[in-house]
Amino acid sequence: MGSELQLQLPWHQQKPSSIKDYSPNNMLITESYQDVQTKDGTTLRVYIYSPTIKGYPKAKFPGVIVYSEIYQVTGPVKRFAQRIASEGYVVVAPAIYHNFIGPEPLPYDVPGTDKGNQFKIEKPLESYDEDNKICCDVLYGLPNFDGKKIGATGMCLGGHLAFRALLDKRVTCATCFFPTDIHLKSLGLGKNDDSLERVSKEVSKDQEMILIFGTLDTHVSPEGRDLIRSTLRNSGVRFTFLEVLDAQHAFIRDEFSKGRFDAAITASCLGFLFEQFNRKLKIDLGEFVDDNKPVEHVC
Repeated sequence: MGSELQLQLPWHQQKPSSIKDYSPNNMLITESYQDVQTKDGTTLRVYIYSPTIKGYPKAKFPGVIVYSEIYQVTGPVKRFAQRIASEGYVVVAPAIYHNFIGPEPLPYDVPGTDKGNQFKIEKPLESYDEDNKICCDVLYGLPNFDGKKIGATGMCLGGHLAFRALLDKRVTCATCFFPTDIHLKSLGLGKNDDSLERVSKEVSKDQEMILIFGTLDTHVSPEGRDLIRSTLRNSGVRFTFLEVLDAQHAFIRDEFSKGRFDAAITASCLGFLFEQFNRKLKIDLGEFVDDNKPVEHVC
C-alpha cells in the first residue's frame, strides 16, 4: 500500500540545506510499507518515506532509519521521518513492537505509556538487532536507494536504537535524540544491554554519532550523560555531544509532548542532524585517513 503527499512547508518554515539546488517545497514524499517476516515468525512492518523530484523518476538517494519512541510510529515520528525525506533521503521507520502487537501506534496516554515501557524491556535484545538488519536490507532492496550509505536517528528509545544501529557497519552515522537506558544498561529482556560497551569498542573511525540531550531531561541524569560521554571519549569514538540548556525530554515531539515541545531548539538540532547526514551520506568522502596531526594553537 502507498500514498503520496507534498510537504508544502517544512517544520516551522525551515530553509532547505544549501548543499542542494532544489527546494523541499518541490519534493513529493511517497509513503508505503513492507511487511517482513522475522526469525521468530512475527511480522515487522517497515514504513517507507521516499522523496521524488518531478522529471527525475530514476533519482536515487541515501538511506536513513528512523527509530520511534516507545509508542511506535506515531504522528510526530511520521512527520519527523517525512521532514528528513524532504531533504533528499529515502527513510524507513520500523514498528518495533511486532513481538507483542500490530504496527499501529500506541496512544500517548497512561495505558499506552505503560504498555510501551513494558514492551521495551520484554523484547529480546537480539530482536532489536534483527529489526535493524531488516531495515538495512529493506533499504538495499529499494530502487531509489543509492546503495551506498545509511544513517540512523531516533528519539528516546529510538535514540538508543539509533546508537546501537552503528553495530551494523552499513550504518555510517547516527544522530541520537535524548537516548534512554544507555547509561543504565536496561534495554531489552533481562534489562542488561551491552550497547555502550559494544558501540564504544566496535565502531570504526569512519562511523560517527551525535548525541543530543536537554539539561532538564529527567530520563537521563547528569551523571548518566557524563558516563556516556566519558566512555565514548576514552574509547576514541568520533562523536558530538550536545546538552541544550533547559530543554526537557521529548522536546522534539510536536504533539502530545506534555508541554515539552520546543520548536526553536528542534530546528537548531535538526541543523546538526542534516550537517552530519549531508556530509557523511551524500558526499563521497573516500576512505577515512587518521592523520593524527596536532592542532596548531593559534589566536
